Amino acid sequence: MVSDSHDDSRRLAAAVAQARDWGAQAVLHCGDIIGPNTLNAALALGLPVHAVHGNNLGDLPRMVRAAHESAGALMYYGGDASLELGGRRVFMIHYPHLARGMATTGDFDVVFCGHSHEAAVDVTDNVRGGRTLLVNPGTVAGLGAPATFVLGDLADLSFEVRRLED
Repeated sequence: MVSDSHDDSRRLAAAVAQARDWGAQAVLHCGDIIGPNTLNAALALGLPVHAVHGNNLGDLPRMVRAAHESAGALMYYGGDASLELGGRRVFMIHYPHLARGMATTGDFDVVFCGHSHEAAVDVTDNVRGGRTLLVNPGTVAGLGAPATFVLGDLADLSFEVRRLED
């Protein structure tokens, strides 16, 4: 999982390549992609990319067109995504405060967010008496913080922050 690539296609592709080499089967991008061309090198690596936008919207019409023309390689959800992956209920949004709110509902096994550029894997109590994982991969572009991403396993709900090896 990645976030806040801010048009840094080189670092984004490097993170996706490392994740693929470690066995990743999909990429989740929690926003601030900026332009759809940022995704080209990452998409060329063969993993499907699920993406939401952030507060740096870039060119939304081109992003929608890129997803449409990708033959299913890029799933672009707009502001947030509620989906099932690997048999898990997943929610993805850019903003941490909204992610925390969604995690407390208990409707999801894991909630992913970005925006803060601070990588973290946390657990939040939910209203159903359970606990929900809340994961922020930080900034893959390394803006104001180390370049990071998260490698995760949905089957056992384990997630680890990784520093990007440039």
